[in-house]
Amino acid sequence: MDSFVRLIKLPLSVKGVTIPDKDGNYNIFINKNLSYEIQVDTYIHEINHIENTDFYKNCPVQVLENKAKYGICK
Repeated sequence: MDSFVRLIKLPLSVKGVTIPDKDGNYNIFINKNLSYEIQVDTYIHEINHIENTDFYKNCPVQVLENKAKYGICK
């Protein structure tokens, strides 16, 4: 499994998004309009989704995004 990071223009409401591909790799897209510090935080956030295997859980996105606050998805 590899991950590829790209800085692209996204709406300001979107900090980043990760999309797994058919080969098992992860494409991490980070908003290039954000400050460097927020880009780093966003990268860490997206890596956490990968490490937590969030892409393969049958949970609403909001639960996965807020699992630290609302508990883990079962």
